[in-house]
Amino acid sequence: MRALVLGSGGGGGVPQWNCACRVCRLAWDGDPRVKPRTQSSLAVSADGERWLLLNASIDLRQQILATPAMQPKGRGRQSPIAAVLLTNTDVDHAAGLLALRERQPFTIWGTRATLDTIGANRIFDVVGPDIVARRAVRLGEPFEPLPGLAVELFPVPGKVPLWLEEGDVETDAIGEGTVGVAVEAGGRRLVYAPGCARVTDALHERIASAHALLFDGTLFTDDEMIASGLGEKTGRRMGHSPVSGPGGTLDALARHADVRRILIHINNSNPILIEGSPEETTIKAAGWEVAYDGMEVTP
Repeated sequence: MRALVLGSGGGGGVPQWNCACRVCRLAWDGDPRVKPRTQSSLAVSADGERWLLLNASIDLRQQILATPAMQPKGRGRQSPIAAVLLTNTDVDHAAGLLALRERQPFTIWGTRATLDTIGANRIFDVVGPDIVARRAVRLGEPFEPLPGLAVELFPVPGKVPLWLEEGDVETDAIGEGTVGVAVEAGGRRLVYAPGCARVTDALHERIASAHALLFDGTLFTDDEMIASGLGEKTGRRMGHSPVSGPGGTLDALARHADVRRILIHINNSNPILIEGSPEETTIKAAGWEVAYDGMEVTP
């Protein structure tokens, strides 16, 4: 199995276009301690020729330009991107489909709830359903989106995307709306969960059988957006488990020390993005890595 991190940032990337927070200011100034990051997406392949995208980042065109393995080969129109799987319908995970509208055959996979949400928004019809198939997948049922690549979706706690919020919002609902992905090829297993509101017993079971985990690293502390003056919501209200603190990712997943653990979908406010910072030192001491664009993960 090959796995390439196309994008490692949260919504807005790093630096975010309208932000001069501590992390973004360093990125704008070209400080080498902060790598620029696009919005999160992972590409996986069993043969290195045909690729499955786990989420279609809004920065997808930029990611293709930066990644030779994603670029067309030979003459005429064709692409090594053979399929896209959506873990939810957040803008930063689904809007990249609009960058794939040039009549190129591939398959979109997702839960029925996810595909119904995409189908209800007619702007996604520019990715012509007559040439781009949409395939619904049931939770817990393995399928093979590409030869040699076994995939299974499983529910993780999350919420509806921001653009669909109405009234009181359940921030850690378990169902088809937010899913994790288990990918297996060549006897190696990878788990991908870029959005997760809390760690469940079922998630522990998934991680325990994996060789590598890429997990939601949106905020370092639950009140990070508030303390930074960037917003009014906690991480948990946004549907993301904080990295630190009681019940946070470092605490909740400490038992999985034998699994390669990588934080992805990292918000621009998160100080772990500053290499050498106390926060980055903390997560490394706990056995975690920080994903970056262009990173190749070998499970």
